[in-house]
Amino acid sequence: MILTLTMNPSVDRTATLSAPLAVGGVNRIAEVDDSPGGKGVNVARVLAAGGVEARAVFPAPAQDPFVAMCAGAGVLTTVVPADGPVRINLTLADPDGTTTKINAPGPEAGEATLLRVRTTVADLARGAAWVVLCGSLPRGVPDDFYADLVTELRSSGARLAVDTSDAPLAALAARLPGAAPDLVKPNGEELGQLAGVDGVELERRAASGDLAPVVETARSLRGQGVGTVLVTLGGAGAVLIDDDEAWFASTPAIRVRSTVGAGDSALAGYLLAEARGARPEERLAWAVSHGSVAASLPGTGIPLGLDPATFRTTLLRLD
Repeated sequence: MILTLTMNPSVDRTATLSAPLAVGGVNRIAEVDDSPGGKGVNVARVLAAGGVEARAVFPAPAQDPFVAMCAGAGVLTTVVPADGPVRINLTLADPDGTTTKINAPGPEAGEATLLRVRTTVADLARGAAWVVLCGSLPRGVPDDFYADLVTELRSSGARLAVDTSDAPLAALAARLPGAAPDLVKPNGEELGQLAGVDGVELERRAASGDLAPVVETARSLRGQGVGTVLVTLGGAGAVLIDDDEAWFASTPAIRVRSTVGAGDSALAGYLLAEARGARPEERLAWAVSHGSVAASLPGTGIPLGLDPATFRTTLLRLD
């Protein structure tokens, strides 16, 4: 089983516009889609559709409509009782695939909720192959919450993955190597946050075809105890650093409709391939194909039951 934790779940509401967003003007909506979201929930949905047992843990009121949305999407859940409704995140999607995200902060999490989350995850982790800690932290949660969990869960026997950004990611970086997870999945900017370098410059160099700074930065994290580094670079592809290997995979030619959930799908694709015993480069190919298909779908597009062999990606060993 793969266990995911989403501390700040959301209803992902995507409003597809009939024309490019006019800031300060009148905009017309062609369609609206609501999906259960939050990074860990998205990962669990893709894993379940791919035939891998997954369970999503998140704090929410027991009767919140979000819980029913997850059940309707086929997600196995463990709901940690919490106060305050699950937030609604709004994405405005232009016809050309440009997305504007407006994310709500979510309800404040109290000490009792945090204790229940820790206890629940620790209990479930003992029977899990992976524990995946995903997304932003709501108000009231200390920035080093994920770093603490990685340290606490190390004795569970489960492997630990982290996909977050900003202050929680910086707090994790500050606790390396003691809080080093087995897998991190940053984008270029987040890779910079982890390593203390300019992530925007890393993305710019990668977009121009220069992957050396990304590889060097990812390897520096390996030197600080991180197991595997999977770096997603949008249209520039993705890089995987695993043991002594470095691999690059190109992005298939797609029409981008919404990038919401694409990184989560990439992480799920990697874990699906890993569960099948795939080689590192095959895991990377699965990650890129899943992320690319998600970006080609409207709303929080989730590639359900995807066969990665139907999508072409170029694999290149970088060392």
